[in-house]
Amino acid sequence: MHAWTFEAIGTAWQIDTRAPLPPGAEADVADRVERFDRAWSRFRDDSLVADIARRPGRWTLPDEADLLLSFYGELHEATHGAVNPLVGRRLAELGYDAGYSLRAADDPAAVPDWDSISWDPPVLTTRQPILLDVGAAGKGLLVDLVAGVLGAYVDDFTIDASGDIYHHDPDPIRIAMEHPDDPTRAIGVVDVGPGQALCASATNRRAWGDGLHHLLDARTGRPTRDVRATWVVVPRSCMRADGLATAHFFAGADLLAQRFPHEFVRMHADGRVEWSENFPGEVFT
Repeated sequence: MHAWTFEAIGTAWQIDTRAPLPPGAEADVADRVERFDRAWSRFRDDSLVADIARRPGRWTLPDEADLLLSFYGELHEATHGAVNPLVGRRLAELGYDAGYSLRAADDPAAVPDWDSISWDPPVLTTRQPILLDVGAAGKGLLVDLVAGVLGAYVDDFTIDASGDIYHHDPDPIRIAMEHPDDPTRAIGVVDVGPGQALCASATNRRAWGDGLHHLLDARTGRPTRDVRATWVVVPRSCMRADGLATAHFFAGADLLAQRFPHEFVRMHADGRVEWSENFPGEVFT
């Protein structure tokens, strides 16, 4: 097995293949990552997202935008507004900003309503400066886009973008589910099969200050408290696994199961663990 490791969009990536990637593959992956980051990053001044944050207007977004924003619309509806990509300025002013100051402003900005933007693909219309944050599903989408690049070169591969995993290989892999309070322990294991994506999220990641972390409820502008960690398995879409791993912090498991085909585990703040009937793995009880 050959492993290629690199840094992208501020986190560690690993791509496993059965043999070294053919010439041109790594460069094409790097180009796809750079184009995505140049459009969607709120952590660089030269991105399209940074321009949108400076002034209102009509903005032509990249080809993948309709897939991403349409899915955000589904998540926004399913969570009654808790998942909203317009949380960027609120996150930044709470301390999760481009400079990683980790210092909250005295009066952080409110989260704009979803209806304050208009999406008519490929044009996004904003009526005020808006700082987008697509972290709830964007990294998963980039994994899918990178998978599309790799598929032109090799048949079998696994992408691991710091916990957002897409497995395109006939042999399943087993992944431990890290306990959110102790990284040396696992609350279970998940078997990721061919063509499946696994995404996890937890409140102990990207946490700072007095109970602050990156999982904001857009309705209140405050970090969620009830759910501590989630794991979601979805066929053929890391973007949807990523977004649903976030949605499970805010919406009932039954509601999400009815609306979106997926399997899940989620751990609550009081230690309770829920999981779907056909979850492909084992939860240690």
